[in-house]
Amino acid sequence: MAGEALNRRNIWEPSVYYALGKESFCYAGHDISIRESMDTYGALIWPGAIALCQFLENNQQQVNLLDKAVLELGAGTGLLSIVASLLGAWVTATDLPDILSNLTFNLMRNTKSRSRYTPQVSALAWGQQLERNFPYPAYHYDYVLAADVVYPHGCLEDLLDTMRHFCRPGSSTTLLWANKIRFQSDLRFTERFESSFHATLLAEFPQKEVRIYKATAKE
Repeated sequence: MAGEALNRRNIWEPSVYYALGKESFCYAGHDISIRESMDTYGALIWPGAIALCQFLENNQQQVNLLDKAVLELGAGTGLLSIVASLLGAWVTATDLPDILSNLTFNLMRNTKSRSRYTPQVSALAWGQQLERNFPYPAYHYDYVLAADVVYPHGCLEDLLDTMRHFCRPGSSTTLLWANKIRFQSDLRFTERFESSFHATLLAEFPQKEVRIYKATAKE
């Protein structure tokens, strides 16, 4: 029994965690408390996630997540997935394996007994073994969300391939991508993104330098 209790505890608590404190938000009529950590970029809350959360809450007729299957790429602390879940979506939050413990903690803490569906957490490395781990069309989503996933790293082409994998020609999947413009790499990725998808600028937050794009696959 002691071993089982330890295993259950390890599911909910990060094995390595350096506290930065908590961030508090209010979306969809609920107070949300997010625990951050300083060990990885994915354990911090970024402006794109906040902007997209605000947009989803304020534009529910335009983007109705009720009973929709939603996948988040690079979920990080889980704030965006939490809000989508509270808005009635069936959510799968994905990120690298070392992010999942804190992500799971935040998701369960803020959606238990609040959300229509229990959110799921899954490891996903961009561009790697997508057909094996997320075969199409078995894994089909109404919406794919991504917030502040573009920054100077070597995985931008893998990120674009991952977006294409989940948002395919002939599918009904809509991609919502929010990003703060920081570097030339952001602009170059935006050009590649717009050439790969039917993309429209859905909203812009000039003070935060954040843009939100809506995209569907090109035939």
